[in-house]
Amino acid sequence: MPIPPRVLTVAGSDSGGGAGIQADLKTMLALGVHGMSVVTAVTAQNSRGVQGAWELPAEAVRAQYRSVVDDIGVQAVKTGMLASEELVRTVAELLAGTAAPVVVDPVGISKHGDALLAASALDAVRTKLLPAATVATPNLDEVAWLTGLRVVSEAGMRRAADAVLAYGPRWALIKGGHLEGDALDLLTDGAEEHWLRAPRHDNRHTHGTGCTLASAIASGLAKGHTVPEAVAAAKDYVTGAIAAGFPLGDGIGPVDHAWRWRS
Repeated sequence: MPIPPRVLTVAGSDSGGGAGIQADLKTMLALGVHGMSVVTAVTAQNSRGVQGAWELPAEAVRAQYRSVVDDIGVQAVKTGMLASEELVRTVAELLAGTAAPVVVDPVGISKHGDALLAASALDAVRTKLLPAATVATPNLDEVAWLTGLRVVSEAGMRRAADAVLAYGPRWALIKGGHLEGDALDLLTDGAEEHWLRAPRHDNRHTHGTGCTLASAIASGLAKGHTVPEAVAAAKDYVTGAIAAGFPLGDGIGPVDHAWRWRS
């Protein structure tokens, strides 16, 4: 039987199922790749926010990673919540020895504003994790955290991309979803630019958007697509997932990872 491409997510668990490892694996299944996971942290999380978070020991993260990569192998890796400086450095070291494209979602805070990464980890993200990335996918809040730049218009997105690229990723995808108007993203490697525009859907249920997009990009790269091809396909997938996002609990519901099946 044909073996599907294999994608590994290194991220935290979302008990509510909308983001994190759970969103990653749903995305990978929807896009036809085999998803595998390294759990970095466990969160108590629902539609209203994060009620608690507990990181795993570096030894446990390293063992999970080696177990999967050394036996099964990977065609792409995606990183999300890494929780602490020690885990950032541990994961960056593991990525440096893996011959596969890497999508880094530099998760700092949750959709609800809850901290998912220690402030002390910022330097390690800049100097260790981002240089290992094939594609880095910060939103505008993460751009400000990483670079100090506050982007308030489309014109500022180029400066943001240049600042992120200075830390070493091959490509930067600056997500402009927090701006007004259409949902506009900028993908660039410093030489070529790709502007990706999609209509903004009037739907507040967008939990897991960043995790879903990064996992969709990793899935495309595992299939052998170029970075621009993988990002464009991922943008299309997540736009549909946002449009189909549904209420869950009393707060912000998740995007619908199965929207293509349901439609």
